[in-house]
Amino acid sequence: MGRQIIKYGLMFTGLVLTQVLVLNHIQFSGFVNPYIYILFVLLLPLSSPRYVVLVMAFLIGITVDIFSNSLGVHAFATVFAAYLRPFVIRLISSREEDMSDYPGLMQTKISWFLKYITIMVVIHHTVLFYLEVFTFSNFLGTLFRMFLSSVFSIFVIILSQLIVFRD
Repeated sequence: MGRQIIKYGLMFTGLVLTQVLVLNHIQFSGFVNPYIYILFVLLLPLSSPRYVVLVMAFLIGITVDIFSNSLGVHAFATVFAAYLRPFVIRLISSREEDMSDYPGLMQTKISWFLKYITIMVVIHHTVLFYLEVFTFSNFLGTLFRMFLSSVFSIFVIILSQLIVFRD
């Protein structure tokens, strides 16, 4: 238990620092903004109680909001994605599938992990970007930004799984 708390505490700190110190300053022509802090919620154990996942999602979202000065949009988008997480997991998992409690790339099948992070990142980014602009007047422009940012975020998440999160 103590090892898990240290592991997730380091992951929380590392992802927030990476997001606010590095990734928030990356913008390719105003269209690509990678947001990988959602990985913290995605990698919480599948057996975690729902309220713990929602609280952790709020904490990481509001922490990014505080450093980004974004008035709660990250917290809302992350909690919304965390709320839908059990439904997404049930949607993409078969009953006969033997799942590890830790939903990382090395512990699951690559096809399952890709479906999981793709759906969750798209949900998170859709809510985040539309809350950020808070209008549908430039619907396609926001959709394009969301799509490009999702693709880049998924790429960075997979890369981080191959390099950093091996256990």
